[in-house]
Amino acid sequence: MGVDGWTAERIPDLSGRTFVVTGATSGLGLATTRALAARGARVVLAVRDEEKGRRAAASQPGADLEVRRLDLADLDSVREFADRMHADHRRVDVLINNAGVMATPHTLSPQGHELQFATNHLGHFALTGLLLDLLLAGRDPRVVTVTSVNHQRAKPPFADPARERRYSPMGCYNTSKLANAIFGVELHRRLSAAASPLRSILAHPGYTATNLQTGATTGMWRILLGRIGNPLLAQPADHGAWPQLFAATDPTAPSGGLIAPGGPGELRGHPAPGKLSPAAADPEHGRRLWELSEQATGVRFDSLRSPA
Repeated sequence: MGVDGWTAERIPDLSGRTFVVTGATSGLGLATTRALAARGARVVLAVRDEEKGRRAAASQPGADLEVRRLDLADLDSVREFADRMHADHRRVDVLINNAGVMATPHTLSPQGHELQFATNHLGHFALTGLLLDLLLAGRDPRVVTVTSVNHQRAKPPFADPARERRYSPMGCYNTSKLANAIFGVELHRRLSAAASPLRSILAHPGYTATNLQTGATTGMWRILLGRIGNPLLAQPADHGAWPQLFAATDPTAPSGGLIAPGGPGELRGHPAPGKLSPAAADPEHGRRLWELSEQATGVRFDSLRSPA
């Protein structure tokens, strides 16, 4: 995988290809949408706030964009989104599981799951499974799941996933990002076992200035991350989007791999192979998370089997 000095200027022509980007109204999602659309892609902006989605689309005149409502925390909304996609599209070439929330107060989703785990992992698990047939019909199809360097310090989400006994805003965020990483690797295993052409690739943006930090709804984390960390340490969103853009478009992006910023600590820089934690790469963790996610969402990837 040759990525030295890679930037969005190296994205190939994407005319005729359809991308779905979750969380496309700001930050990494908006930067990703703009870069894909600039290369001729049709981009579906999967957004919780349709008015913000329309404003984001209007800021890119001439681009081939669709705005569709998707609340990843609500599994009913995920199913409605998938149904509409099936009604209007015969294929999806790339799904970018980008949206996320960080350091929220303890809150439960409409289906009773801890909000960060529901939004960051379960919603994307369900979305991927419900769009799987459209992805399998795509050209050079890929699922890109955005994790975080923080996944390396997290524990798997198998004990008390609703966090009813003990809740840490950042601890649960880190756990949700580990779940993203476990899911991306386990999806790769199952796709490989099925000899599927669909690639599952992980990416993370390092430390990037987005409203993920400024929108953290617990005051301490909003101050530490948004008001102090972003101005001093963070790279701009268009650079932070490079790893997921590479994963989504570059011919050499490896299924099952992690693309990360190549600088010290994977915090900033051009795309490079990233480091997965042992917990993320553990096949037993993959099996257990898959079973937990199927039970929580009711979504099964019927065309894929568990690897032996």
